[in-house]
Amino acid sequence: MASKLVVSTFVSLDGVMQAPGGPGEDDANGFPHGGWLAPHVDEKFGEIMGDQLERATGMLLGRRSYDILAAHWPGVPDEEGGAKINSMPKYVTTRTPMTAEWRNTHVLVGEAARTVADLKRDTDGEILVQGSSDLLRTLQEAELVDEYRLLVFPVVLGQGKRLFAEGTAPAGLRFTGSTATGAGVLYVTYEWAGKPSYGSVA
Repeated sequence: MASKLVVSTFVSLDGVMQAPGGPGEDDANGFPHGGWLAPHVDEKFGEIMGDQLERATGMLLGRRSYDILAAHWPGVPDEEGGAKINSMPKYVTTRTPMTAEWRNTHVLVGEAARTVADLKRDTDGEILVQGSSDLLRTLQEAELVDEYRLLVFPVVLGQGKRLFAEGTAPAGLRFTGSTATGAGVLYVTYEWAGKPSYGSVA
């Protein structure tokens, strides 16, 4: 038994993942571009996200991303996607105990590298990570990410929290597929392939 940890992330062309959903979602460090995703949402985008949720057996979130999603999804009707996300297990990582009122939420208290490794070992299926940029640093450093599913948007933001920030642990990735939406969003998937390999073109 072991789960696959899948990072599903919205990123700008220059790799920013901060506050895609709307103004005020995450304005840390004075980020002024909240809501950059919205103009590029179309039917194909909805199909991609629906497929990811259907495949997932659980969702892993950092504390801030949990607070954002928990404030929205419990009130979403079943027919608008609420049924799946509200019923699936949610796991939130935190260093200090917390009360989680969102249905089927499990609190993982302690260092994320350890608690998430334990979670992967003790569960089966696909655990989806969405948002949670701070948590991602820890998962990448501990080599716990098995797959990246990236939706790359046709916008350059120039600032903000990035999927692969300065100092990210080096990793090799194996390309597994891509498609594009009519609004110009590129959906591309990679599997973790261990350490990078090096050579010379000379």
